[in-house]
Amino acid sequence: MPSNDSSERTTQTQSALAGYPNLAFHEEKVLIVVKTYPHPSTKYKEIVCTAGVTEQGKWIRLYPIDYRYLEHAKWYKKYQWVNVTIEKNQEDFRVDSYRPDTQSIKTLGDPIDTRRNWEARKNLILPTITFNSLEEIQDAYKSSSVSLGIFKPKIIEDFVMEADSENWSASHTKVLNQLVLFGDQPKELHKVPYKFSYVYRCNDKRCTKSHKQAIFDWEIFMLYQNLKDQYHYSMDVVLQKMKDKWLGQMWQPSKDSYLIVGTQFPNPTFIVLGVFWPPK
Repeated sequence: MPSNDSSERTTQTQSALAGYPNLAFHEEKVLIVVKTYPHPSTKYKEIVCTAGVTEQGKWIRLYPIDYRYLEHAKWYKKYQWVNVTIEKNQEDFRVDSYRPDTQSIKTLGDPIDTRRNWEARKNLILPTITFNSLEEIQDAYKSSSVSLGIFKPKIIEDFVMEADSENWSASHTKVLNQLVLFGDQPKELHKVPYKFSYVYRCNDKRCTKSHKQAIFDWEIFMLYQNLKDQYHYSMDVVLQKMKDKWLGQMWQPSKDSYLIVGTQFPNPTFIVLGVFWPPK
């Protein structure tokens, strides 16, 4: 619970006026929109950063969550509403970061299915678009510690795939191999030996050179692993099919596509958390 400190009460008032959830411990309804690939953590076994939209149309981050160690009934999917008890993460200065009580997570109904109803997703996501460029989101980060946003880039110039280490670092490997006396034993976590990035330009006069941003969406890493299994390690085929989807399909002229971006605490550099790509 927040303290009675006057500065904290002021922060709470400002947060309420801005439309963000209350800082105190309370239940919130959130539409899950993006989640990152699991990352080993010495404190939480592993961490999945999740972001979504509240009923008031504010983007918030739920962090930390050890997603794969939750009860299966709590395994929320993208574009699924959940009820979760949250409070402001006082160790995280970002205005949109909240600490969830993971045991309180309750999924509400089925995910919004695009095969039947893209409009339902659009009606929820499009009204949250308040930025026109990455530069505007960076301005909000500097002035108000806003660290999540969605916007339409002027042009996606490339989808970059670069070789990365095939193994986790020594410290991460230790976490993944550490047996425990109580609780869940560590689960296998595959290290994807590639880094994926977008290169793009913004609709902003300050965007004088292309941005290159890493993609951390869980979906891109799962697509790699599924394609690798399907095509028996024919990497030329795997990588081409990844590019076909993440560049060709998601950004084809018939799509009304947007980037969802956020920062990793405490690093101020923005990364791509996902793509919203409904039909026009």
